[in-house]
Amino acid sequence: MTVPEELHYTAEHEWVAIDGSTASVGITDHAQNALGDVVYVSVPAAGSKVTAGEPCGEVESTKSVSDLYSPVDGEVTEVNPEVEENPGLINSDPYGAGWLFKVALPGTLPSGLLSAAEYEDLTKEDA
Repeated sequence: MTVPEELHYTAEHEWVAIDGSTASVGITDHAQNALGDVVYVSVPAAGSKVTAGEPCGEVESTKSVSDLYSPVDGEVTEVNPEVEENPGLINSDPYGAGWLFKVALPGTLPSGLLSAAEYEDLTKEDA
């Protein structure tokens, strides 16, 4: 399982990359592995508001359907059109081409996110 050090994580298995006032969001390697082959993804539309900890979409695999939770508060500025057309990118490159959406942060950095080490500790129980 890959857990990049530079990212932040949630207990619901989303990752966040913060660049200035923009947060890129995706699901972790651990999550995509647990889900199996991802066949469909539903993400919030550009212009919609998301709230940290609240469901904002779904990821459907051959095994199950899982809610997608926003790790941050803000307005969605961009969605990844590649993932909508090829959801398998979440499996093959969860931290790169498999990103899901970007959010304009409201000025304060989100609280309650996990470091890579904290996320690894959380997922050790699932291994």
